[in-house]
Amino acid sequence: MDISIIILTLNGEKYIESILNRINSNRFKIIIIDSSSTDSTVAICKQFACVIKVVPRADFNHGATREFARNITKSKIVIFFTQDALPVNANIIEELIKPIIEGKSHVSYASQIPREDASIIESFPRNYNYGKDLQIRSIADLEKYGVYTFFCSNSCAAWSNKALNDIGGFKPTLTNEDYFACAELLQKGYKVAYVPTAIVTHSHKYSLKEEFQRMYDTGYVRAERPWIQELVGSANKRGSIYFQKLIVKLWTETPLLIPYAIIQTATKLLGYKIGFMSLKFPKYFKKFFSGQKYYWDSKYYEG
Repeated sequence: MDISIIILTLNGEKYIESILNRINSNRFKIIIIDSSSTDSTVAICKQFACVIKVVPRADFNHGATREFARNITKSKIVIFFTQDALPVNANIIEELIKPIIEGKSHVSYASQIPREDASIIESFPRNYNYGKDLQIRSIADLEKYGVYTFFCSNSCAAWSNKALNDIGGFKPTLTNEDYFACAELLQKGYKVAYVPTAIVTHSHKYSLKEEFQRMYDTGYVRAERPWIQELVGSANKRGSIYFQKLIVKLWTETPLLIPYAIIQTATKLLGYKIGFMSLKFPKYFKKFFSGQKYYWDSKYYEG
């Protein structure tokens, strides 16, 4: 199989060895793009047959760094992992690339399940966004899926290099590089597959501050790309359904968490709204609210 696997790392010693062992790294070309880790991440990766490239933390960019990485390889299929997405099944690579190999899609992404110690609030987004049924989505599905049509996660995703070349690859962006690349592909007539049989364990426990910052960054990049809203409209409807289902689940299982869920949702919504309105704001304002302080002083920010 003509495949390369790219893993972006930053102080990822906690999981990186497990990931490399679980994907059976000697079967594939593995490229590690490390953002100047200060722990043992690079030393661990050197124990495996990996190509390792170290980039300054200040030069990292969600889109541009992935584009740099994929241009190192000429493989027909490139697979991205994040350093904390742990494969569950031994044949995850074969399952993940199957829709691409069969010509049914040109990008595919894995199912994500929460970690065993995840709280109900931490695990709910994974259960909401990742179902049990295979999906093949195209631009024709906009009315059915709305903003979810372009959903894709580079925590574990496979891409046709030829298709990426057709859209000019990943573009520099503060965040959401996978969503925007997927949107561009579908506009060109390509398809995206959700593969529930390819599974990784991946979830995060964010503080309210982190939730605000993440959604601020998301709102900002959505405002940078008004063509997304023109195609799919706002995310209000999906967000409303998400909140309703979360409250119902909490009511039946842990009602004492409902007040926190309301505060968390309000925090995320506020972050998104402020981010969406921030295009013309001064750089110091954007930097203050963003979760990625380095971005605003990087060569990729065009303020």
